[in-house]
Amino acid sequence: MVDDILYLVRFEQDTKQTLGRLMFNGKNLGFTMELPWKANTKRMSCIPNGDYKVIKHNSPEFGASFWVQDVPDRSEILIHYGNFNRNTLGCILPGGWIKDIDGDGNKDVTESNAKMKELYGILPDIFTISIATEIDFN
Repeated sequence: MVDDILYLVRFEQDTKQTLGRLMFNGKNLGFTMELPWKANTKRMSCIPNGDYKVIKHNSPEFGASFWVQDVPDRSEILIHYGNFNRNTLGCILPGGWIKDIDGDGNKDVTESNAKMKELYGILPDIFTISIATEIDFN
C-alpha cells in the first residue's frame, strides 16, 4: 500500500447497501456503507471502483466532510456521517463497526460521527481514495 491513499475495499452487497472497510497507511480505520451497485445510477447507486482525488470540505448539510472529485457522471459525492442506508444518496458513510442498530434487518455503520472526526484528524487535506471490491457484484 502507498502512503496518502485511503483504501476502501468493498466486501459485501445486497439489495439495500454495499459494505466496505477503510485502510490508511496500513491501519484499519473502520467500515463503510454505501448504496448497492446499480450501474452508477445517480442517487441510487454507489460510485464505480477506481481512484479519486478527495479534498476536505465543509458541507452546508454535513459539516466537516470529504468531497470525492471527478466521479464519472456524478457530482457532490461526499464521505460524510450517517449510520443507515437511508442517510445516503450515493455518498460513502464511515463507521466504527457494522451492526443492525435500528432493528430493521439491515446492517448499519455504528459511531459514524466519531469516525468522521477521527478521519478528519488523520487524513490530509488532499488525498486519493482507491475503491475496489473483493467480490464481483454482477
